[in-house]
Amino acid sequence: MEKDLIYVTDDDPGIRELVAEYLEGQGYAVETAEDAKSLDALLALRPPDLLVLDWMMPGEDGLSIARRLRAQPGFPPIIMLSAKGEDIDRIIGLEVGADDYLPKPFNPRELLARIRAVMRRQAPAASALPASPARLVKFGPFAVNLDARTLARDGAEIPLTSGEYELLEIFVTHANRALSRDWLMDQLRGFERDPFDRSIDVRVNRLRKKIEDDPANPAYIRTQRGQGYLFIPQGKS
Repeated sequence: MEKDLIYVTDDDPGIRELVAEYLEGQGYAVETAEDAKSLDALLALRPPDLLVLDWMMPGEDGLSIARRLRAQPGFPPIIMLSAKGEDIDRIIGLEVGADDYLPKPFNPRELLARIRAVMRRQAPAASALPASPARLVKFGPFAVNLDARTLARDGAEIPLTSGEYELLEIFVTHANRALSRDWLMDQLRGFERDPFDRSIDVRVNRLRKKIEDDPANPAYIRTQRGQGYLFIPQGKS
């Protein structure tokens, strides 16, 4: 079986070597890059299954790279690394399209846990059964294909990050139920987090921009004050 390929981009050679050695010991294929130029050279050869990306680098920084990759179809899931550990920095990283964010210094085991969580969300469910009609969930002009893990509007596919898709799948399979922020974060991440982590709100806002005609006045994903969020598949009547 071919190993999952991870690109690690960081201007610190010590971090590149440490992360690469650790991940290779966990069964991944790893390539490293010191900056945007060397990363682009790797991407031209083969897209990775996941990208570990440092925020602060000379030249084009990680945020710019994430924005650029997010605009491309089929871009890989991204875990952002940064010495910036403030909540606002994590929110900015998520807003530009990163699937997760890990402040430096970090334990390689935690990075591994987050890589596995992101890749579980990204991978389609394996099945040995014969082909069968796709499981579709429809709302408004949208159709969510639960087997292909895609979202389409009037037949045109809408690009989603793995985190955005995972959140959407949770909403469409738990429609008309108030879902707390804590419960949503537990479903999405599955590892220890700050009790005041509000990154779920960033993820919801990103998803709203994909499916709402007016994200500031949402028809499908509504905020329940003091409770969390409620997905209404029929939209506003």
